[in-house]
Amino acid sequence: MTLVTLLDYLGIALFAATGALAASRRELDLIGFMFLGAVTGIGGGTVRDLILDVPVFWVAQPVHIMICAASAVLVYFTAHLVEYRYRLLLWLDAVALAAYAVFGAYKGLVVTGSPVIAVVTGVLTGTLGGILRDVLANEPSVLLRKEIYVTAAMAGASGYVLASIAGLPPPFPSAIGFALALGTRSAALAFGWTLPTYRSRPGRDIP
Repeated sequence: MTLVTLLDYLGIALFAATGALAASRRELDLIGFMFLGAVTGIGGGTVRDLILDVPVFWVAQPVHIMICAASAVLVYFTAHLVEYRYRLLLWLDAVALAAYAVFGAYKGLVVTGSPVIAVVTGVLTGTLGGILRDVLANEPSVLLRKEIYVTAAMAGASGYVLASIAGLPPPFPSAIGFALALGTRSAALAFGWTLPTYRSRPGRDIP
């Protein structure tokens, strides 16, 4: 198994686990856990494949759905052991984001050959599942948190693409992209890293 394939499975499993953790905070039943886990695990990749106009990955390989279900069931029986579930959700989400951003960039580069499209598909794959999870579970959106989020996925996807273009052999591009994304998001969570935000100002008077 190549590193990029491992990152694909890791991203799906961890994103599904974060969806199930969100379900635990809403005290849903087992089917609710599995549904929210699946939406989180496959959401970003589904949109990516639709945009790339390729067979949707979990339809072609149903094992991905089984991974989501297994992660959700595991969390259903163990979530009560975790005291700070929202914080765990954020850290698992960080690892899943890093893994899936790299895989999304890899797939975009393989399908289109375009570095720009590869970065876009990496960002979509790495972030959209978490955003859907928060909307469905009525959780505080990771997208609207002040700490760097989408930028971390962009850093990971860009790192993978640049390393691939530079001709580095596998698994170095994947490892570089994963480290960049995870390092950026982890530092944002640990130290509150943010980018400058927009500040509203009064408009100019019309002469």
